[in-house]
Amino acid sequence: MRNFRDKVAVVTGGASGIGYALAEALLAEGAKVVLADIEEGALDAACTALSGKGGEVLGVRTDVADQRSIEELAQRTVDRFGGVNLLCNNAGVGGFQRFESTSREMWEWTLAVDLWGVIDGTRIFLPLLKEQEDAHILNTASMSGFCYGPFLAPYSVAKAGVVALTESLYREFRYTKVNVGLSVLCPAYTATNIGADERNAPADVVLREEADPALQQVRDHVDAMVQAGKSAAEVAAIALDGIRADKLHIIPHQSWLEAVEERIGNILAGRPVGDEPASVLADPTR
Repeated sequence: MRNFRDKVAVVTGGASGIGYALAEALLAEGAKVVLADIEEGALDAACTALSGKGGEVLGVRTDVADQRSIEELAQRTVDRFGGVNLLCNNAGVGGFQRFESTSREMWEWTLAVDLWGVIDGTRIFLPLLKEQEDAHILNTASMSGFCYGPFLAPYSVAKAGVVALTESLYREFRYTKVNVGLSVLCPAYTATNIGADERNAPADVVLREEADPALQQVRDHVDAMVQAGKSAAEVAAIALDGIRADKLHIIPHQSWLEAVEERIGNILAGRPVGDEPASVLADPTR
């Protein structure tokens, strides 16, 4: 997909963070954007703020953990614009908690949003994308899809799954001649409000601060690193450039590839997988 003018793009998790920045960048290039988010108030505010910033914008309240909600999103998109060219499976949640204090409900919610939301989004929208001459899927994962730190098991499992799904489909589509491009966006520290993700948690999920108060200092430290990271607009611009270049892996924080290289080297050498390089963690903007 070399340009986005007059293309129809669907962006989940679009009311804030990277999703909002993707929508803003796409609208500026003349795309028509369907903004999907679970927070109705934030969604309305985002659509109002984005109106008049280029292409046309439509807001659709969507819970990506519910496949019927994604089906409705697809139908609303077709009813309004007649088709879809670009699907951005971007909605995500995740935070720090010890495995032993993490309930099954927390696991189910995290995987439902971060992994099943991507699987169902891709499955439901793929027939619509295949109808287009120019179509692409952008799945938002994370560097946590490659490097697995402590206290982040559900998030890491989900993001590793998104990387695996995207790579597998990339190879499958080349084999089966499906004319839909695929990219997986793997940012590290990006200034978003993901640290407040539990505002949308189901009622049966015990919040991390309550279930594991001893880790609050870790959460506060990581949130500070997140807020000091790249802006969502920077990451969105890199993502669109990656789509234009038909990149499979889009890595906004290039220095984190040091951690991936170290991990693979340790695996090949039969050594325990080490921690990420201190130089990477020290500078969240890299």
